[in-house]
Amino acid sequence: MTDLLLSPLHDRHEALGAKFAEFGGWSMPLEYPSGVVKEHTAVREAVGVFDVSHLGKVLVSGPGAAAYVNATLSNDLGRVGHGKAQYTLCCDEETGGIVDDLIAYFHNDSHVLLVPNAANSAEVVRRLQAQAPDDVSVRDHHTEYVVLAVQGTKSDEVLTKIGLPVGHDYMSFVEARFRDVGGVVVCRTGYTGERGYELIAKNDIAAPLWDALLEAGEEFGILPCGLGARDTLRTEMGYPLHGQDITLDVTPNQGGLGWAVGWKKDAFWGKDALVAEREAGPKRRLRGLLAVGRGIPRPGMGVTLVADVPLCDITSGTFSPTLRKGIGLALVPTFVDPDAELGVDVRGRREIFRSVKPPFVDTSVRES
Repeated sequence: MTDLLLSPLHDRHEALGAKFAEFGGWSMPLEYPSGVVKEHTAVREAVGVFDVSHLGKVLVSGPGAAAYVNATLSNDLGRVGHGKAQYTLCCDEETGGIVDDLIAYFHNDSHVLLVPNAANSAEVVRRLQAQAPDDVSVRDHHTEYVVLAVQGTKSDEVLTKIGLPVGHDYMSFVEARFRDVGGVVVCRTGYTGERGYELIAKNDIAAPLWDALLEAGEEFGILPCGLGARDTLRTEMGYPLHGQDITLDVTPNQGGLGWAVGWKKDAFWGKDALVAEREAGPKRRLRGLLAVGRGIPRPGMGVTLVADVPLCDITSGTFSPTLRKGIGLALVPTFVDPDAELGVDVRGRREIFRSVKPPFVDTSVRES
């Protein structure tokens, strides 16, 4: 994996015994010796910390920055104010397919930070740079910042111990100092469904910030968590993963992401195609599948009506540590009843799953 990009905390992960995997061109921790289930449980019951520095960091700046982002990406920045983060989509202009899903940090009208997925960051930058007006700069800062996700019911206590602000509204962020050595953007959001925060800081304070979080969280049972637990946590919430559940061939209407589209805006990439599809009704939609028995679905496994009529394939599938059952996501044709029982080919055996609306587990992520 010598050609892969490394997190500024790579040596810390090695010292902790992490197992690494390639993800979006980066070598990132998959799990630590504690294992995926214990890391998952730590987040659901106490607190965990993830290094997600592989995520993109794209600064759109200049007098027309926010207006440009609003005219291209799907969601409506007019719905939120300065100091708010917003989930949004970069869609293809012609087809409306999802190039990437990302978070926009709306600092002010001339400063918007975008956080796309690692594998798609360069393509998002390319598309934005290609049409940017003269007064707007689109710059890729992918390798200059660390991104840490502190997630779980005890996340507030951990951040408070190291002097970072907590308690602000869901999907809002504040800029703070960390021990007078550097600035940290503290955003109340995350990809686990639990209360938590994402921290963005320059690489030069990555190590002391990581060390401080682990030290402060020791009394609360904090565990370093890898991408394996991140995947099981987000699947329990039904959060889609780009490259699996949503792709350039999947639209927001199909992916159940119409809520992240500013339908009343004058323009955004893919608007015409998406409005037409919305009016006609999408032919498939991302649904959750919950095992009736002991089957564990995996991506690529075939989904059928119980009468063996082929429908689609599993896009995401895993064992849910919280439910102790198999769960999955699939783009199921809309002619199938929303409460139908479906078959999944699990290694040559037809296992029965119920079609359900995610999330699979209850959380309080939006509570104050």
